[in-house]
Amino acid sequence: MAFTVDSSKFKFSSDLAAGVKGKRVLISGAGKDGGLGQSFALAAGLNGAESVAVHFHSSYDDGLDLVDFLKGQGVNAFPLQADVTNMGDLWATRTYVIDKMGGIPNLVICNSGLSEKGYSFGRSLREVEGESVAMRRARVRQAFIGNLAETRAVLDTKIDGFMAMTHLWSGEAVYANEPLQIVYISSRQSIDPGASVPGYAVANWAVLQLPQVLAVNLGKAASLVTAYSVMYPFVRTGMTNEYAENPKVFGRWQPRMLETFEAAEAFMQLLAQPHDVTSGGMFEVMVESEPAKGEKGVKVTWQQVKMNVSEEPLGTVSPLTFG
Repeated sequence: MAFTVDSSKFKFSSDLAAGVKGKRVLISGAGKDGGLGQSFALAAGLNGAESVAVHFHSSYDDGLDLVDFLKGQGVNAFPLQADVTNMGDLWATRTYVIDKMGGIPNLVICNSGLSEKGYSFGRSLREVEGESVAMRRARVRQAFIGNLAETRAVLDTKIDGFMAMTHLWSGEAVYANEPLQIVYISSRQSIDPGASVPGYAVANWAVLQLPQVLAVNLGKAASLVTAYSVMYPFVRTGMTNEYAENPKVFGRWQPRMLETFEAAEAFMQLLAQPHDVTSGGMFEVMVESEPAKGEKGVKVTWQQVKMNVSEEPLGTVSPLTFG
C-alpha cells in the first residue's frame, strides 16, 4: 500500500477551486499512486468538492490509501471498484455511487492510466542470429499475441469504458434533470502519434469525438450535459517515469515532463472556465520553457484544437449514373 505524493502541492487558489467547489466528483482510473487520476482526486478533494468517488479496477491498494487520506482531510471520499469494460459490473455501481454521494455526480472525469509497453506497429520482430525457424516463429507469435492483447485492453478501456460511463451518468442526469459536466482525458498523441503505442494513439483519437457524438444524441438535452476533452503531453507518472530523463521521448513537445500536481493545477484552471467556453471543445496543454524560473522552469498554457474537415471530389474517378 502506498501514498507517496506531497498533498500540500494540490491545494490551489480559490479562483482555481471554483470548478470543483461543492460538486460531487467521480474520477475513473484514480487508483494508482503518483498517477494522473490520483492527482485529479486530490485536486477535487482538497479544493472543496462535496464528495469524491475514487474509481479503480485492480489498483485497490493505492486507491484505498488515497480514500483514507482524503477522509482524514474531512472529504466525503469513497472507493469505487469496477471494471468499466464490464457493463454489468459498471451498472452495479449506479446505486452505490448515488447513495454515497447523496445524489448523482455532477462532474465525471473519464481518465485511464493504461498504455502499452511499446512495439513497432506493422513490423515483425528483428531476426536473431543463429535462431532456428521454429524458435523465431514461436517468438514472433508470442509477441504478436501479447502486444495486441495490451492494445485491446487500452482500446476497450478508453473507448468502450468511456462510452459506458458517459451513457450511464448522462442518462441519470437527463432523467433527474440535473446538470452534468463530463471531461475526457486524452493525449497529445491522439493528434501527433508517437511510435510504439498504436492502440493508445488510436483510442485517444476516438476520445476526442465523444463530446460531439454525445451532443448530437442528446438533442435538446445537450445544454444539460456538457462535455469536452483534454489532451495532455507527457506527465511524470508510474507509466512514464522511466522516460522522465530521456528528452528523445518527450523532447518534441516540452522541455521536461510535467509533475502530476502541475498537470492538476492546469486542469483546475480549465475546469474553472464557464461551460459555454469549454462545452464540446478539444483543449491541449502546451508546455514551454520559462528561463526566468531557471533551467527546469516551464510555462503552461492552453490551446483549443479545431479540426476542419475538407471534402473534395476525387478527380481521377469518373462519376457513375444509375437509372
